[in-house]
Amino acid sequence: MRILIAAAGSRGDVAPYTGLGAGLRDAGHDVTVVTTDPFAPLVREAGLESRGLPTRPHSQGGVEGRRELMRTAAVLVTQLGQGFADAIDPGTELLLLSATTAPLGWHVAEAMGIPTIGVHLQPTTPTGDFPPTVMGTRSRGRLGNRTAGRFALRMADRVYTEAVTELRRRLALPPMAPAAMRRRQERANVPVLHGFSTALVPRPSDWREGLDVVGTWWPYVAPDRRLPAEVEDFLAAGARPVFIGFGSMAAGHGERLSEIAVRALHRAGLRGIVQTGSAGLAVDGDDDVLTIGDLPHALLFPRVAAVVHHAGAGTTAAALRAGVPAIPVPVTADQPFWAGRVASIGAATAPIPFASLTVERLADALLQAVRRQTYARAASIAARHMATEDGVGAVLKALV
Repeated sequence: MRILIAAAGSRGDVAPYTGLGAGLRDAGHDVTVVTTDPFAPLVREAGLESRGLPTRPHSQGGVEGRRELMRTAAVLVTQLGQGFADAIDPGTELLLLSATTAPLGWHVAEAMGIPTIGVHLQPTTPTGDFPPTVMGTRSRGRLGNRTAGRFALRMADRVYTEAVTELRRRLALPPMAPAAMRRRQERANVPVLHGFSTALVPRPSDWREGLDVVGTWWPYVAPDRRLPAEVEDFLAAGARPVFIGFGSMAAGHGERLSEIAVRALHRAGLRGIVQTGSAGLAVDGDDDVLTIGDLPHALLFPRVAAVVHHAGAGTTAAALRAGVPAIPVPVTADQPFWAGRVASIGAATAPIPFASLTVERLADALLQAVRRQTYARAASIAARHMATEDGVGAVLKALV
């Protein structure tokens, strides 16, 4: 089957689909990943065909409020919509759509007569079980959670309105608002598979048929990939270090975060590995702290004592998979949701909001995570649960 996976956003919104795509390819399917140009190397590294989505370069990873996030999302979506139809090969037999690309992909699928399956990294359908991921962690009760979930979808629909209007005009389709298309998909019970673990988010009890939680899709890592010698030497030189990284978040905060990281590690008496990321973390002249660039979490995390991270969905899952405790420092968007989830199962300390991060709070959390075995035990339990899930296999079953 000729399958096209469409994904856009930050690195964490794209990388999981390289593993999914590689798994589908290994099962005999012809897989292409459509994404924005900065992530084409990830796709090609997985041995998959890459096709570009149009976006102009813009800064990512800043510490933004909800209103700024909405504006940034609207700009991104408008850019994507301008060339989305061009990225879809008419010979495509199935579209796998991320939560970001689905509100555009549905219209292309209608025009070309291509079936779709949602492959989402976050729970976006309203439920009474928990509040929407972009609205924090405080439950409003079952009715309140569902109401908030519907409100979040309306806000998302507003982001897509201009792009959808132009896209349908270009495709010679009659006008249709994003909300109307979403309702059509719901009435048709179009399947949506969610690529996260039930260890963190069990399938909501009030979801419709066709909405399933199938397990995490892991970013592709070549079988012969190894950690650099510099990292291996550092790991072998002493006790297990703590990993500290903020992924694509916190751009422009590197100096502050680097200072906090070093001082907190020293205060806790721990060694550390800091990942540069978009924030630009860097520590020089300290034998107990190593600065690294981009490395696969799957190779590094099982070798560390704890993980300090921004609580993105992928990094949260990777730390759990490795069975190591986490110190979540959520920055924005859905990160408070995932931080709350991993803390609620006992595998992480209480989240430290990014704006509240201090040397003292981080050092105290590090000591808790490393010294109290309850965190490691909870993470190990979750890791064993995750090992029983087969996210790629679930997608393959849905193709039958």
